[in-house]
Amino acid sequence: MDTSLFRESLTNSIRYWEKMRIAYNAVLVLVVAGCFAVSYSTAAAKFDVNMFLVTVLLGILANVAYCAAYIVDVAVQMSGFRENWARYRWVLFSIGMIFASILARFMALGNFGKN
Repeated sequence: MDTSLFRESLTNSIRYWEKMRIAYNAVLVLVVAGCFAVSYSTAAAKFDVNMFLVTVLLGILANVAYCAAYIVDVAVQMSGFRENWARYRWVLFSIGMIFASILARFMALGNFGKN
């Protein structure tokens, strides 16, 4: 394994994905806030310290799951597809963002909705 190629790929990956993490978290906050607003009457009554801690924990887990993109990104950068990958990275981000948004919506409605 070429150490300099790995280091360059990892640096490039961090530079791209950490910048995109801001958008990822912003979208997830909007999804959860929207679900809270839609079910405000029941959500406000149920919201307490435990619900807050569950929401924070799910946010942390969403960011841990976001790190899976590094594995794919570094692996592809170290392959022969490196040049093309830079133009199509946004596809991986978009798929992950849609998946995370769907999960966040289900979790938020499950937590904030009527029981």
